[in-house]
Amino acid sequence: MIKENYEKVKEKVIKACERAGRNPQDVTLIAVSKTKPLEDLREAYAAGARDFGENKVQELVDKMPEMPSDIRWHMIGHLQRNKVKYIVGKVYLIHGVDSLRLAQEISKEAVKQGVTVNILMEVNIAEEESKFGITTDEAPALAEEIAALPGISLKGLMTIAPYVTNPEENREVFAKLRQLAIDISAKNIDNVTMNVLSMGMTGDYEVAVEEGATFVRVGTGIFGERNYQI
Repeated sequence: MIKENYEKVKEKVIKACERAGRNPQDVTLIAVSKTKPLEDLREAYAAGARDFGENKVQELVDKMPEMPSDIRWHMIGHLQRNKVKYIVGKVYLIHGVDSLRLAQEISKEAVKQGVTVNILMEVNIAEEESKFGITTDEAPALAEEIAALPGISLKGLMTIAPYVTNPEENREVFAKLRQLAIDISAKNIDNVTMNVLSMGMTGDYEVAVEEGATFVRVGTGIFGERNYQI
């Protein structure tokens, strides 16, 4: 079932790209494997998935050595500063950087390990109280502060859109994130590129792709409903 689901999502991404006049190769599907057992991840890998997203550091660190080495791991959940040292140098991209203090901690660990860490700033476009992320107004200044830190490369922006039953309701959220990336890019800040937009999940990834997403994070659409009891 996972193989069929993965292929179905990939097909929908391609169709969304066609509608938007985009190259499907510019959009990467992240299989969000949080709470899922290794056999599910292996099934997704066999179907072609090479980008996997985890929400919790411990789960990511546990799964990593059990899976093939060509996987690109994404830390997509809220990252606590005391957990940074466990994933620096191991993950392909940290999606949820939402404060200067967290960026400083990542920078400190990156320098210690002699690596450069790719990160995204998490922006709470819809300004939902239940969500992490900085406001749209705070983003340009934070980008400049992060740019000055060694060992970090700011690649773009990430957002978690509101839960909606009609994905069209989130189109404006995705369009605003894309515009924010354009605005920050126009500042020509050294060490900052805005080429990555991580937005769109199972319920709305097609709209996100139409609005410029370069990474979509799909869990339920690939693996089915999650079991939060484990």
